[in-house]
Amino acid sequence: MTALLPLRQQIDVLDSQLVELLAKRAAVTAEVGRVKQLYALPLYVPEREQSLIKARRQQAEQAGVSADLIEDVLRRVMRESYQTQEAGFVCCRTQGDKVVVVGGAGALGQRFVSLFQRSGYSVEVLEQDNWHQAKAMVQGAALILIAVPIAVTEQVIAQLPELDADTVLADLTSTKTGPLTAMLAKHSGAVVGLHPMFGPDISNIAKQVVVVSHGRNVEHYQWLIQQFKVWGAVLTEKSAQQHDELMQLIQAMRHFSSLVYGVHLAEERADLQQLLELSSPIYRLELAMVGRLFAQNAELYADIMLSSSAVTGLLQRYQHRFNQLSHLLAARDKAGLMAEFAKGQQFFGPLADQFLQESRRLLQKASDERS
Repeated sequence: MTALLPLRQQIDVLDSQLVELLAKRAAVTAEVGRVKQLYALPLYVPEREQSLIKARRQQAEQAGVSADLIEDVLRRVMRESYQTQEAGFVCCRTQGDKVVVVGGAGALGQRFVSLFQRSGYSVEVLEQDNWHQAKAMVQGAALILIAVPIAVTEQVIAQLPELDADTVLADLTSTKTGPLTAMLAKHSGAVVGLHPMFGPDISNIAKQVVVVSHGRNVEHYQWLIQQFKVWGAVLTEKSAQQHDELMQLIQAMRHFSSLVYGVHLAEERADLQQLLELSSPIYRLELAMVGRLFAQNAELYADIMLSSSAVTGLLQRYQHRFNQLSHLLAARDKAGLMAEFAKGQQFFGPLADQFLQESRRLLQKASDERS
């Protein structure tokens, strides 16, 4: 319709202005990144982000614009700004200090090789094919970082040559008790266990959780903790035992449940395309999370699921509860099913409403992006 043409032209002009504003904002955030690096400030500052979003939501409401829309736009823009600020980082030790990444040719190892290099460290990679150089390579190193598969982590730690007294020994393994014990036995100096709660496919580590399990001589690796903060990571401290108990629920059990569901779909010969055609956004997300597992390294996830003998008992209890609820379903016991539902409601409490709101935002984004 010709009546729409001038309105569409106005929209085009406004959209063009929006692009120009975003470009100007990106230039400012790039400068912010340079200042942060100059003063060794963290890439991600949650208080600043929350304050900014709160202020813009209030402004949006006063202007008659959806506050949720403005928050969505701002979060997407800020995520992009973190990316632009990641070109280089300040070095939290002396520029050029040596870091050796054992397993640095692997996917996660490469991620940390890049981070340390962009922070001004001299980085060397130790792998099986150059292990004969290990003794010379570890000499003078500020940090030896273990980034090898779970199944061989403790073996690799035991095979390390003697380290300098002031070298920090750390690992990135998704279990902590075994590796931390092995590192403490191997090295008399500073030792710390780290577990990045993310994979190597992320664009940056701003807002990503890294678990810290303290080992020995905490004061000697504070520079490493600060380096993670400069990169934007959110650090949470857990003992090795606490970490491993929580990972049974967070990782091993969830991966196993996804494995079973995915294999069940395969055995049932489900038509994935038809499932996607009929999927609501929430089921599409659930299916995506299951499918994501099968795009990963099978050995890695098998190692995670096999990382603790306690997982077997946990899964047996899960199976028992699954069977209990299955019996209620088979008996068409509506009251029994509702009683079990009430147990879950009581357990989640106020967090249930919080999760409902968070999931609504996720589902809206999933719906928007569906092609």
